[in-house]
Amino acid sequence: MKIAGINFDHFHMGDLLRYAFDHPTAEIVGISDEQPERMQSAATLFRIPPNRVYTDYRQCLQETKPDIVILCPATAKHAEWVEKVAPYNVHILVEKPFAATLAESDRMIAAVQATGKTLVINWPLVWVPSHRTAKRLIDEGIIGRVIEVKHYGGNRGPLYHLADKVEVTEAEVQAKKTHSWFYKKSQGGGSLLDYMGYGSTLGTWYLNGRVPIEVTTVVNETPGIEVDEHSITIARYDVGLSKIETRWGTFTDPWVTQTQPKCGFEMIGTDGTISSYDYGKTISLQTRARPEAHEIPVDELRSPNQNPVQYLIHCLETDERITGPLSLEISRIGQQIVDTAVVSAREKRTIPLIP
Repeated sequence: MKIAGINFDHFHMGDLLRYAFDHPTAEIVGISDEQPERMQSAATLFRIPPNRVYTDYRQCLQETKPDIVILCPATAKHAEWVEKVAPYNVHILVEKPFAATLAESDRMIAAVQATGKTLVINWPLVWVPSHRTAKRLIDEGIIGRVIEVKHYGGNRGPLYHLADKVEVTEAEVQAKKTHSWFYKKSQGGGSLLDYMGYGSTLGTWYLNGRVPIEVTTVVNETPGIEVDEHSITIARYDVGLSKIETRWGTFTDPWVTQTQPKCGFEMIGTDGTISSYDYGKTISLQTRARPEAHEIPVDELRSPNQNPVQYLIHCLETDERITGPLSLEISRIGQQIVDTAVVSAREKRTIPLIP
């Protein structure tokens, strides 16, 4: 599979290109960004020759003819970039979140459906062993029917790290805040749009596609910052309440040192509970037969379920249907919840789920 990486707004591009670089049947045939300096690290790390590094995405697509394009633009530009790239008859992997609005998500779906190709939205937490183990146990009926999901998600902030989680100094973070798209409302910035999709999309996965009736959201308002850095959402379902909390400003980054409160998911079922925290080596389980909380080792992830590039290539090669959070069905429900939360926070009231 020939793969091209286009638009390096989000630093996760480096992580996704690494998956392509490490895949035995994939080749990175080109990368493109309007700012050449943003591609330097990737070009060096993945040994991409200068004649395959482009500042014009059209030239990149025309000359390299990729099978798959990885897109990492700012959230508010997801639809624009999918519409630019889709006519080149390629499969498209977009780094989370789905989009800034549900209308933009639907534009993305329409653009790719017109070509007959595949569009997937990557949610990095899908590939965390603890969360996949939790889903396996839920599907096996260990805790009965899931009736409540709680998610706490975030990190110290989006500017504290680069691709491969390379640390950035406090001085560099403060210097970037004034011009970073993460802190611009017009470009889809803010912790809610950055992180809530994890809780709403994986939460929908854990709830087996169930959708909420209404949503209530509150966000913090920090003087001098036009986007939120903290949000709390309550989603009311026909079976009860679920909670999604996003936070830029956790005490530590959970992939280095798990913070308090812990980043991750808690699922309450009719016959038990599961606590699954980000990057944990075990999950905590309660059941009717064993009501005391006890630790279960997480599953070892195996191909093709170790990363999004591996999974997408597998599905394309085998004609297997995309399922779970990367599917448009589950991701769109997640976006519905996010859209409703944005309106709720703005209007400071409970809002019925936006269709």
